[in-house]
Amino acid sequence: MERSTAFFINGGAGRVISSIPAFINYEKDNPEDDFIIVCEGGMDFYKGHPTLHKRAFDNWHKNLYEEKIKNRNCISPEPYRVWEYYNQKCSIAQAFDIEINKKGIRDLEDPTIHLFKPEIAQAYNVVEEVKSVTGFDKVIVVQPFGRAVENNGDLIIDGTSRSFNLNDLVEIVNTLKKEYAVIMMSEIPITLEEGQSKYPVAQPNIPDIRIWAGIIEIADHFLGCDSVGQHIVKALGGTATVVLGATYPVNVSFPNNDNFDIIDLGADKRTYSPIRLTMEDMPDRLNDEVMMMTDEDRKLIVNTVKKRLGQSEKYTGTYKPPQQTQEVCPTHGVVHNQQAQPAQILGHTGKPKI
Repeated sequence: MERSTAFFINGGAGRVISSIPAFINYEKDNPEDDFIIVCEGGMDFYKGHPTLHKRAFDNWHKNLYEEKIKNRNCISPEPYRVWEYYNQKCSIAQAFDIEINKKGIRDLEDPTIHLFKPEIAQAYNVVEEVKSVTGFDKVIVVQPFGRAVENNGDLIIDGTSRSFNLNDLVEIVNTLKKEYAVIMMSEIPITLEEGQSKYPVAQPNIPDIRIWAGIIEIADHFLGCDSVGQHIVKALGGTATVVLGATYPVNVSFPNNDNFDIIDLGADKRTYSPIRLTMEDMPDRLNDEVMMMTDEDRKLIVNTVKKRLGQSEKYTGTYKPPQQTQEVCPTHGVVHNQQAQPAQILGHTGKPKI
């Protein structure tokens, strides 16, 4: 009897989402393989999947080696080491499929994310509160930074040139916030204006990426760079404006999808950076300015977003914060005050910075 397989998936949430179609194909083509997925970077987006959830394990799972890995073959797919990927012939999802299924480049089904009702409810509360505070009914989520970004004193820099430059970001957001409710998806707080602004921008501290997925699904549009947000949009069927610099659209985004507007600042200027192949820094040095924008670039981004969102609309709903409830302990009969947990306070106290 042949041994089953333990696939090790590392990296960020975008890689996890991109691997899903390949695993669905593998599951269909190899019913005899009782494979598992060892999630070195977290299993957030395998959660709730109809078939992959039961196969996915965090790498700290109790007795994982003895009970799951020991009697399986270990395979570590690495899409960045697939020839078709580093020669700009396929997407990261297709590269996973090539690695896992060995059938070359082929069309794939979209990945799927299955959100839990409480996650959706928490995301809904965030979006409704932001609408009520800003006064706008149309919502855009902005994810300006990739994983390589660093907060260096007063500077926010990305040595891989995948993220928005801070000055460009501030100008774009300060334009959009006058017509739409803007939610910043960023672990780094951003100063948009000095003092109190007439047009507030939400910068919630939400550590749960699945709550962010719910916010993105409920929002009307997404603006981002080469990072996880655009993969969430693809899986949930939303619309996105994606701004790329050092990375190629065919590799990291969805250039042939009608729901995506890709603004490729690095076209004809970038040098491929062989991530996970070599440690040479020269490609990143050559790409150092590919995300720098002109006035025309910033106008193009704003106009592309506005075309998707349409005319601004005023918020006419009524936001109702989750109410405090009382619960009686069934064992001791003690009354506990419980505050329902809206997404905006998940993981921290207080409301988002709006």
